[in-house]
Amino acid sequence: MALWLMGVAGLVALMVVVGGITRLTESGLSIVYWKPVSGILPPLSQAAWEAEFALYRTSPEYMIVNQGMSLGEFQVIYWWEYGHRLLGRLIGLAFAVPLLGFALARRIPQGYGPRLLGLLALGGAQGIMGWYMVQSGLVDEPEVSQYRLAAHFMLAMAIFAALMWTALDLLRPQGDPPAHAARASRPAVWVAAALLALIAVQLCAGAFVAGLKAGHVYNTWPLMGDRWLPFALWDLRPAWVNVFENPATVQFVHRMTGYVLVAASLGAGWWMVRRDEPVAGTALALAGVCLLQMTLGIATLLAHVPVALGAAHQAGGVAVLTLGVILLHRSLPAREPAHERQPQPGS
Repeated sequence: MALWLMGVAGLVALMVVVGGITRLTESGLSIVYWKPVSGILPPLSQAAWEAEFALYRTSPEYMIVNQGMSLGEFQVIYWWEYGHRLLGRLIGLAFAVPLLGFALARRIPQGYGPRLLGLLALGGAQGIMGWYMVQSGLVDEPEVSQYRLAAHFMLAMAIFAALMWTALDLLRPQGDPPAHAARASRPAVWVAAALLALIAVQLCAGAFVAGLKAGHVYNTWPLMGDRWLPFALWDLRPAWVNVFENPATVQFVHRMTGYVLVAASLGAGWWMVRRDEPVAGTALALAGVCLLQMTLGIATLLAHVPVALGAAHQAGGVAVLTLGVILLHRSLPAREPAHERQPQPGS
């Protein structure tokens, strides 16, 4: 079961990267309807392609941005969005079918059934959230709401983290634990939890950068233009709106939280090594990946967000989250899984 859940988590990670490419290639609004069942098949004839293209030509994106686009050009963006949606359906099957098989075989450990059903429900909610996001770009302006995009992305990250956490619970070693499974100190647990929370904040900030295309506003580093603090940082009213709706502020926040995360991860790694914490190696690995991710983010920014670097940066975010989840999970005291607990005398 653990290997199955990790495999599904890998598919979710791939889905996140494909979703990033779909956004970076501006393909996300190419399919203007949501048909969870009948939409599985793509156009299979010239007439079907013409009908699909006719639907797209009624959308704000075509009329405002892509007027005069050829059918061949439309097919390029269509295939990215279709692939993204198809992968979502495949993930649903990859989770639901084995889950049913484990249930029928009575192989689901005690206490895991509600958790797995909750994950299945979250997967369905993610499909609905994806369409809710796309709808926001089919009304007047061909831009999806950054709030809906952030919700869609963070729900995907939550599903990924929950899949990994559940798999790690199932893999928790029993009996005489090896050295790496020794209990971390309570302060180390809090440090790991704080790092994971900071990772979540940084991922959410990155989603707002993507939603507002804020990566195209200031393509210099370390300064933003010729200043440390960009112009128009607090132009919107009320002031708090700038954090979510002002591209300059959103990029600034993403930079600052990135610096904080790298500094915190490096400090945590050093601190855990000094204290000889059993999770020190994982903490150092997290610090290294955070540093690499920051470097990749800077390169993406300086290159004006090309598709390849943008997709790699999105994959890097998944890698950072993976190590953050592993660090916190390994820091917590081992719990004996329900399926291996011995009945108490007299029970």
